This record gives sequence, C-alpha cells and structure tokens, in this order.
Amino acid sequence: MVNVRPTQYDFMNIYIIGIGGIGVSALAKYYAVKGSRVTGSDVVQSEITDALKKLGVTICRKSDFLHVDQVIYSPAVPKTHPELKKAKKLGIPCLSYPEALGELTKQHYTIAVSGTHGKSTTTAMIGLILAKAGLDPTVIVGTKLKEFGPSTGSGSNCRVGKSKYLVIEADEHFASFLHYWPKIIVITNIEPDHLDYYKTFANLKKTFEKFVSHLPKKGILIKNAKSKMHKDAAKIRQILKVPGEHNVDNALAALAVARALKIPNKVSFKALNEFKGTWRRFEIFQLKKPVSYTLVSDYGHHPTEIKATIQAARQKWPKKKIWLVYQPHQYQRTYYLFKEFVQTLSNIPVDKLILLDIYDVPGREGEGFRKKVSSEKLTSKIKNALYVKNAKQYLTKNLRGGEIVIVMGAGDIYNLVVQLVNSGKKN
Repeated sequence: MVNVRPTQYDFMNIYIIGIGGIGVSALAKYYAVKGSRVTGSDVVQSEITDALKKLGVTICRKSDFLHVDQVIYSPAVPKTHPELKKAKKLGIPCLSYPEALGELTKQHYTIAVSGTHGKSTTTAMIGLILAKAGLDPTVIVGTKLKEFGPSTGSGSNCRVGKSKYLVIEADEHFASFLHYWPKIIVITNIEPDHLDYYKTFANLKKTFEKFVSHLPKKGILIKNAKSKMHKDAAKIRQILKVPGEHNVDNALAALAVARALKIPNKVSFKALNEFKGTWRRFEIFQLKKPVSYTLVSDYGHHPTEIKATIQAARQKWPKKKIWLVYQPHQYQRTYYLFKEFVQTLSNIPVDKLILLDIYDVPGREGEGFRKKVSSEKLTSKIKNALYVKNAKQYLTKNLRGGEIVIVMGAGDIYNLVVQLVNSGKKN
C-alpha cells in the first residue's frame, strides 16, 4: 500500500462557511481526521452538523477568524457573504469547495465520477469495491452511506483512508469539476441540465470534453459501460439489491473501474451484492401511522431521474398503488426543462401524482424565472396531477393503507420525510 504524503491541510486551523452542506461537510470530516483543527458556521442545525460535532468540529454562528489559516466555503455561499468578505479583507486564503477538493485530487490517485445522473451511487459503489479489495481509499461523496458510518443511522459522506486512492463525486454545476485532476474519469451519462449556468446543451458537452482533457496521457476514461459489458449486466441484475436498471448501469461503471485497477471480479461482485444503497436514493421506510404504508425517499429532481425511479418502483411493486409526491427543484431548472417535466410526469405509471411548490434555491434564482414558472402551471399541463400546499396533511387524510408513497426532490422536501418517519413509527 502506498501512503500519501501529508497534505497542505494537515495540522492547520481551517474555517468552513456553510459547513452543513453535504459536500463541504465531507471535507470537514477529512481535515478533522487528518489532524487539522476545524471550525465552521451554518445557519441551520442538522444531523450533518451534529455528526461533525462528534468528531470535534466546532460549529458557531460566525467567526472572529483568530488563528485561522484557511477559509473554505460552500458553493451555496454568495460572494457577498459577510464572513467571506471579512476573511478576504483580513488576507486569509479563501477557497471554494471545488477548489479545495481540487487540491486534494493533485495529491492522490484520483478517481472522479461525473455525469448528469448516478454520480453519488457510482462513487459509493467504487469506494466500497476499493475498500473491500483492501486498497483503503478516501471517498468523498454527495450522499451518506451506512458502510462509511455507524451501524445505525444514515451513515457518513466521507471515508478517510491511508492509501493513495481518492474517489470523488465530480459535480458539473458551475463547471466545478474543472478544478479536479484525476487519473480515472467515469462519465455516467450527459443530458441537458444546469442550463441556468450553461445556457445550451452544447456548452455543457464542451465543458465535459474540457474535463476529460485533464486526464494524463496514461489516464483512463470510462463511459457507456453498459454497451461494452452485456454479459456482466445479467450477473449484476442477479446480485444487486438496490432496484432499477439505472443502478445496473451504475454498477457496471464501478465494475469497469475495478477491472482497470486489477481488482478481481469476485471481490467486486461481493461488494456490489452487499451495497445497501445511499441516503435519499430509493431509501425505504415501513411506517404504521396514520395507516400502514411504505415510504420511499428519493433525491431525483431531473425528468430522467424521475422516470428511472418510478420504473424501479413499478418493477419492485408491480401490483401496489404508487403515489408520487414531487417537489420541483429550482425555478430555472423547471423553466428550462418544462416540456420534459410535462412529458415525463404525464406518462409515468403512478396512481396519484402530487406536486408541491418549487424549491427556491437561495442565491441562485433570478426574479424573472419566479414569474415565468410555478408548480400550479406545471400541474395545469398534466392530466390528473394534483397541486398541494401541505403534503403531510394531505397524506394523513387520504392514505388508506398499503400504498407506496415516493417523496422525491432535492430541496427541503426531505423535511417531509423526517416528519413522516417520526410520526409513522410512533406507537
């Protein structure tokens, strides 16, 4: 096993603005485990910030920046944020999350997973395969895995290893992945998304091409894994416990990485068979109140993701009544992909479709888009769709028992899941 030399963040005082974000919190865990003193701020207390406190990370409302060597900030933090402005005024080095992660990619043998869909799951699968193979990787992923944390709860979004291997989720939004310098790149798929930033699909594809150019001469690009691995797909379908053909595709990409690293198939198949799924990706809860029903929590927020998740649900429960409670994510995404949302939501095999208000992403929405699109407008274009203000109240009054309720979206709809789980498990 090849050990990594100490990074520039070892034994430093690091302050993280927006530390409760799923990405930056993983970096916070990495730095803390490596020996740095980590503090940070966030406006919201969450299970993520609670987990950081248990690692010795100090969470505060704001910092005086005494003895701080490095400031790192979440992509969600605007440039006008008072803490960020103060740190820059004091001359403290400031890096965004992608910039900080980019520095780590230069110091490791980095495997970066990119694409419109499947990044988190594929990253998790690769990380688990490498761990099972004894390669002791560091894994930074935009979700949480039970295998990376305590045996109970939703797990962790970071595994800190001691080897040269680093497995990361490489997000394309704001061209963040252009900060990364991997040895292996996985592209799961490319579809129109984040058009608030890219404006056109052509621009998005060009940026992916630029990212691929970051590979060294002997670097490895893995794409369209399914088209080259027909026999393996049948084997994966037999052993994979998480449902859906999209997860078969994710597993094939992970298997391709494992083979590139000379990991035996036996090890890879065992790891994939033991994969329990990720937080908010088809996460299943059996609830007893207000009646007995099955709740599925899913992060999907793109038309293709909605379609794939519902297909997986219908495959798993062919005779059950399936309800979808969907919260559109971001006014700009809903506006740019309006026709795609109407097409998808009009044709998915669900018994009831409930739409909630669009999640307004702080600091990313133009006022004009709020006037151009709404969940009411989306509902009016979809036959039998229902617009609801209070989903918990609606479900409490209308569930009859035995339904599969899929709560989907990338915004604060997760709070609905927490409420339903807490109330549904009470005796």
